[in-house]
Amino acid sequence: MEHNRNKYHRILNAAVRVFAENGFHQATISQIAREAGVADGTIYLYFKNKKDILSHFFNHTTREVFDRFRDAVDREDGAENKLRSLIRTHLAEFQKYRDMAVVFQREALLARQVSEEDIKAITRMYLEILDEIIRDGQREKTIRKQIPRGLAKRFILGAVNEVINTWVVSGEGRDLVKMADPLVDLCLEGIARPPGTGTAAGGSPPG
Repeated sequence: MEHNRNKYHRILNAAVRVFAENGFHQATISQIAREAGVADGTIYLYFKNKKDILSHFFNHTTREVFDRFRDAVDREDGAENKLRSLIRTHLAEFQKYRDMAVVFQREALLARQVSEEDIKAITRMYLEILDEIIRDGQREKTIRKQIPRGLAKRFILGAVNEVINTWVVSGEGRDLVKMADPLVDLCLEGIARPPGTGTAAGGSPPG
């Protein structure tokens, strides 16, 4: 049983590397088998086809990562600290496992190679965490109560996804985690100048 489980994970990890490098449509079972160090036929003992492999990856690996998001948030006090911890952990996990980030963003979210229900389930988990944080912030009066929670949640999730997408597409080696604090600051403070700090039309502040 342990041997079978190890082989299952070896195939899954190999598939993610192949999907990330070649794209889902161009990847072949033979490439995955070669990367995993198994015979082509062995793949079919564990998975029906490429799409089944991707579905297993999505449901297993991403749920593990989302559990780490939950743990990171639960260790903090206060809405702002929780939000910073969530986004920092999100960016750190995707930076650490770039192949996972590529497959998750490109094949799951953008190309919709994973079922809509699976995507909705994962999105719902993330939005539930954000909802708790925003509720806490509104109770603490650190987040404005007149901001609809649904809008705030999707704004934050969309911003994080866009940062990761840009990082994935650019292929740059820059530190993704360094974007966490500026991203949270943008979410919490917006881009407007605080009153009295300068002109609203882009002019220079009073000298």
